[in-house]
Amino acid sequence: MPGTAFLIAAVLIEYLCGLAPALVVMFSGLCLADYLFVPPYGHIEVFDQSDLALLVSYPLITFLVITLVERLRRAQFRAELLAAVAQSRYEMLLRHDNERVLARRATDETHRMLHHIAQHNRSLIQIQALERKPFTQSDPRPDTAPGPGDASAVGIAPGPRHAEVHRDDVARISSGLSPGHHRIRFKSGEHDWKPVECVCERFATHAGDFLVLRIED
Repeated sequence: MPGTAFLIAAVLIEYLCGLAPALVVMFSGLCLADYLFVPPYGHIEVFDQSDLALLVSYPLITFLVITLVERLRRAQFRAELLAAVAQSRYEMLLRHDNERVLARRATDETHRMLHHIAQHNRSLIQIQALERKPFTQSDPRPDTAPGPGDASAVGIAPGPRHAEVHRDDVARISSGLSPGHHRIRFKSGEHDWKPVECVCERFATHAGDFLVLRIED
């Protein structure tokens, strides 16, 4: 079997480099095997039965094996391509699903805010719109939700009880309002002010984030 080593080399070249280099190795191996390993060694003038067996068996077996390897490689490439396409489509579906969930959550939050405003209309002090600050590369929390310090006030709509709030408290809640409980002074007489417990809630809607400040029940 003088062509065995060259057959293995051609198969390895086919697996690593492709069909064309493997065919070059196969024909080069045929010449070298006939010249070096088929008697009479080192001569190609004499053509006998050994040369004929090598000329028929070696190219036939080698070409059959490298053809099978080539088909397997193409099937592997096709399977990897289909897997990559499927993975891309799966990620797109996940992204659309996440966007749909976020949109539904924002819609629910809008409905909740409108219901909240309608329910506590008489105790409403003010509604403050917030503008989210875009994340930068130096932001230590790029994957977290915006906190109270990640937004700035862009507009304030006074409620029915806003005119009764002390002037200093109006300035305080207008510049530094945050979700939670606040003690605010309300006019109880002509010159008297009464501290009242108030609560501020944050709502994330399609139009942006809003802070609703009202008198606590």
